[in-house]
Amino acid sequence: MSILITGGAGYIGSHTLVELANANYDFIVYDNLSNSSQESLKRVEKIIGKSIIFINGDIRDTQKLKEVFSSHTISSVIHFAGLKAVGQSVEQPLEYYDNNVVGTLRLLEVMKEFGCKKIVFSSSATVYGDPATTPILENFPVGGTTNPYGTSKYMIERILEDLYTSDNDFKIAILRYFNPVGAHESGTIGEHPNGVPNNLMPYIAQTAVGKREYLSVFGSDYDTHDGTGIRDYIHVVDLAIAHVKAIDYLNAQEIMNKPLITNLGTGTGYSVLDVVKAFEKASGKEIPYKKCERRAGDIAKCYANPNYAKEVLDWESKRSLEEMCEDSWRWQSNNPNGYGV
Repeated sequence: MSILITGGAGYIGSHTLVELANANYDFIVYDNLSNSSQESLKRVEKIIGKSIIFINGDIRDTQKLKEVFSSHTISSVIHFAGLKAVGQSVEQPLEYYDNNVVGTLRLLEVMKEFGCKKIVFSSSATVYGDPATTPILENFPVGGTTNPYGTSKYMIERILEDLYTSDNDFKIAILRYFNPVGAHESGTIGEHPNGVPNNLMPYIAQTAVGKREYLSVFGSDYDTHDGTGIRDYIHVVDLAIAHVKAIDYLNAQEIMNKPLITNLGTGTGYSVLDVVKAFEKASGKEIPYKKCERRAGDIAKCYANPNYAKEVLDWESKRSLEEMCEDSWRWQSNNPNGYGV
């Protein structure tokens, strides 16, 4: 029995493979490599000391998915695959709805056909839109999203809830990530976006290593302590461990009376400039930056109340902002071109 990991060659997916292997789970990776590299899987193989079954496929490809489910015994799915840049989603909404929403529908249809009824879904704090207050609790209103990326995640959450209503045998965990950063302590796997990074930490890291002339700070007039946006940054390894806990949880349930929905964050918000300062300290490098206009779809503050995850999954984040920056710097300085080597 194996777990199918869609998007398993990506940033969060690859780190989750390591933690699944540590917990003695078997898995199969399904990824179209649109924003990832097969090199990440080779590096994971070295870390875990065993080979990985990899299938190059798109979640919208029903036939390919059926072939995977026909030739392997899939017990559950961890569904990472999706486009994930807020700014890009504003410019390319149709691509985001097609890949994220339609792709998830195709995946769920095949799961249902083959009687596979356990799924852990990568959702996002963007489903909360611009929250009235922080920290954010799971029962806060959702759906008032500010960009198509967030809307696509919200739509998938509703699809999963409706699926459960129609078939109570489904066991579903919806994990609302805040802002994953950092890298595996080995420095051999990390975040490797294709093209210009959309996320803060790889942009800072690439600036520190000399690949970028300066960091663009989008918005310096938010209602925050230094005018820059505040986010809940969570170490990717802590996040990966939460997925193992979510699979453990689903496996332990005889029946579920509703899908599990939980935040995954630290409960602490840091501004862009807070992160810049912490990274400068970790790397010993100065990070030049320029303040720019706000980016479409961004909000001022977003950080979690993480208590529910501790209650239901017995999970909490353990790694500090300093560790996130140190691990990001180790990855970037050892691999200035990411998986391009």
